[in-house]
Amino acid sequence: MTDLDVHLEAIAAGDTAAFARWLAAAEPALRPGLRRFAAVCDTEAVLQETLLRVWQVAPRFVRDGRDNGLLRLAARIARNRALTEARRAGVVVVQGDDVPEVPITPALPDPALAAHIAGCREALPPAPARVFSARIEAGGGEPDAALAERLGMRLNTFLQNAGRARKLLASCLERAGITLAELSR
Repeated sequence: MTDLDVHLEAIAAGDTAAFARWLAAAEPALRPGLRRFAAVCDTEAVLQETLLRVWQVAPRFVRDGRDNGLLRLAARIARNRALTEARRAGVVVVQGDDVPEVPITPALPDPALAAHIAGCREALPPAPARVFSARIEAGGGEPDAALAERLGMRLNTFLQNAGRARKLLASCLERAGITLAELSR
């Protein structure tokens, strides 16, 4: 991979086009590291938050002399965010240099909660339902752009439907007395 730090100076100066070029090459490199967390957290949200944080810290980033320093920082931020989200979901994650990070004790689903989620999912309008299903089936292993193309949607339309599905599901669950804050404990 080419050293993406060639864009660092321009990114630090606030050049959004340089950040877009960095992002186009960095995003596919970051996604595989999040795959193992797909079952326990919204890896797309983790990735988006990671990229926002990279944009915010880039002006203060200091190179260490090795290639792709900003990308390495992004990978660490993404990993740490995913670990935090996994812990919120009640998952114990094994860590170590010789042991890959693997969720080993997911919380057992509550049958009543699973029924509420299924009911709320069935109540989604067609487009948000298709997007939600595509993301679930991909398990965090495919970029949204590929999923959007498969569904015959523009990426922006896909992302709008993903956000709409998330809000509708949360609203439906809240009407049943289930808040997302309770689920993340």
